[in-house]
Amino acid sequence: MTLLLIFVSLLFMYSLVSRRLERTVITAPIVFTLVGVITGSSVPASQQGGISPDVFLRLAEIGLVLLLFADASRTDLNVLRSIRNLPVRLLSTGMLLTIILGAVAAQFVFPTLSIWEAGILAAILAPTDAGLGQIIVNSPHVPLRIRQALNVEAGLNDGLSVPFLLFFMALAAGSVAGHDASLTRFLVEQLGFGALLGVGIGLVGGCLLGVASRKEWATETFQQIGVLALPVLCLMLSEAIGASMFIAAFVAGLAVQVGFKKVSEHSVEFSEQWGQLINLFVFFLFGFLVARGWQQFTTASMLYGVLSITVVRMLPVAIALIGAGLSRASVVFMGWFGPRGLASIVLGLVYLEQETHLPGEPLIRVAVMSTVLLSIFAHGLSAMPGVNLYERKIASPRRRCPGTCGVQVSKEMRLIVRADEAHDV
Repeated sequence: MTLLLIFVSLLFMYSLVSRRLERTVITAPIVFTLVGVITGSSVPASQQGGISPDVFLRLAEIGLVLLLFADASRTDLNVLRSIRNLPVRLLSTGMLLTIILGAVAAQFVFPTLSIWEAGILAAILAPTDAGLGQIIVNSPHVPLRIRQALNVEAGLNDGLSVPFLLFFMALAAGSVAGHDASLTRFLVEQLGFGALLGVGIGLVGGCLLGVASRKEWATETFQQIGVLALPVLCLMLSEAIGASMFIAAFVAGLAVQVGFKKVSEHSVEFSEQWGQLINLFVFFLFGFLVARGWQQFTTASMLYGVLSITVVRMLPVAIALIGAGLSRASVVFMGWFGPRGLASIVLGLVYLEQETHLPGEPLIRVAVMSTVLLSIFAHGLSAMPGVNLYERKIASPRRRCPGTCGVQVSKEMRLIVRADEAHDV
């Protein structure tokens, strides 16, 4: 009860100054994580109460599902078709290299980990966080094709990481026999079934909501509740058929626009608000757990965290974007803003829930916590300055030379302008 009271009080206080804080480098995840750390350090153990890992996992899953659906429903499908090359690069070459390089870095920093345990750690930290990246994907100062690509990447890479995580867990536990078939099954069930479920729920739900809206059968309030029900259905049905709830929720958010084009205007706000509320509670609990386990943090775990959000992320992105026609500023920007947060917390809890009791489990747990903690502060504090710096970098050609001035405009600038014009229309 004490933790809930502190969280609700903090939520109210933050709501009073939220607009003022939006103009600063202090993000909501930073505030709630920091207060969680202070709470865990100051509240007596007798008043803390137990935190069930199952409850923590369920809250994190619900929050991530709601946010993924909300982000996807705001993604312009026309613009997405024009930039599909970028998400494909990030989700294929970029992600595979991230997992490989993450495992190599884990072996270097933690020599006692087996190669499969290193793979587990790399898979947990491979996905980027749609919640922590909201400042970027919502900023009008970032070119539309760049933020849409980052949004799609964050929406899909957590689901894509699940088969790799389960595969490495099976190998680490000694289940080598038949692992190829297991990987194939996970790919089909987690990704294929997840995508099909998302398409089905999104198309059917969107068409019904569209009809109800056009015929004015539904009130504004219950229209929002109806939209909220769609990602919840994705979560519940995906568990029943063994699909990825994250893939299903994101695909459903894209598909719902086909039948209900106004979903991004008002109705999705309700889903996003509930998702944001749950996510802030997860970050608060994460800070609380950090305070309870700060003695386990080591120089090695912090070093791995630094490597994970820099070299392990940025080098694969740079390689994946070779030949994409982007400037160095765009490549660096996309490489840096790949925060590790809610998705890694969820995958970490999924791993712990399996109770494999691997020898390297304590190292994996503290490395994940160190990386997420570093990312919350590093990416949060750098988001606004990074956007401003990036805007100046990509806008400088136009400022130096209004119009064309007889100079050929770069391919990237033409694509940016074209994407922005499409968005404005």
